Amino acid sequence: MRRLVASLVALALTVGGIGASGAAGAATKKKLLPMPLCPPRILVLSAMPVELSAVMARYLGFRHAVPLTTKTIGGHDYYLGSFDGASIVFAQTGIGPANAKRATDAAFSAFPCKAGPPFREAVFSGVAGGDYIGDVIVPELWTADAGKHVVWSKDWLLSAARASVNDANHMLRTTAPAGDPACGCVTSPDAVTTVAVTHKPVVKVGGVGQTTDPFSGRALPCVPGGGDVFGCAPCAAKTNATRDGEAFGPGVVPFVDPAFFAGYSSSSATGTGYVAEDEETAVVATEMAKRHVAFIGFRGVSDGKGGPLGLPGFPAQFFYYRQLAADNAATATFAFLGTGA
Repeated sequence: MRRLVASLVALALTVGGIGASGAAGAATKKKLLPMPLCPPRILVLSAMPVELSAVMARYLGFRHAVPLTTKTIGGHDYYLGSFDGASIVFAQTGIGPANAKRATDAAFSAFPCKAGPPFREAVFSGVAGGDYIGDVIVPELWTADAGKHVVWSKDWLLSAARASVNDANHMLRTTAPAGDPACGCVTSPDAVTTVAVTHKPVVKVGGVGQTTDPFSGRALPCVPGGGDVFGCAPCAAKTNATRDGEAFGPGVVPFVDPAFFAGYSSSSATGTGYVAEDEETAVVATEMAKRHVAFIGFRGVSDGKGGPLGLPGFPAQFFYYRQLAADNAATATFAFLGTGA
């Protein structure tokens, strides 16, 4: 009997040893095959060609900037480079909340990573309604529903933005360039200047930014050959006229209505209590928060106070000062990125 019990104990120990060894082996194999880390990418978004052209020009002005390459994924164009040890991805969202959400979703699909978010952080650089034309506003939080819900920018990004204010302020423009409205690329959009604003533009960090939707949930299509506002790509980039033309036809139908333009012309942040008002940022901020990606937005003021011509707000001021606002937003964006944020 004792011999039988001893045999059973020995057998149990042997089986247990095999099981433990097998489990240890499996664990070892898992450790030998770690999940690959996502490359440190920065996603830089802009809504319109004038905005994205400005921010890409600032990138290319850096001495060690890697030349940009274009990659088309899922019908969206991405412009890839490298900045301060991190890969950088530029993309144009298109105008309005619906386009902003669609472009954000597309960027995450285009650069998948199983180990976590594909982007270390996301930055929006563009223009907005605000207080003084030429200023750059960096709100602490954003809302897309008049304050019912808000999305905060990450504290460490806001701290980096504050640290970059002095450097950015020295480089902000005061004189409005004529720009390149037709995307003719004949000369630099900043080569011909017009009037100067009545104050020295500065970067301001803080406050609440608002995103509105004058399109009632519809996606405004870009216009092939539509210039630096309604066009489909930065002025210096090649465009896919066939692809963009096919999307434009059916997409523009809902907007062929005089009532739409009457309502659209009322958009402005002046006097609303919001430091900036645009049509994309809060939507992008919300989508980034859902995906645990740090986000911050830089908005140059294109329509507000301080214009010497007495133009009547949006959209007249926007069309006149859009290049100044886009340039200053891009300058502040890269002063911020230069802090190592």
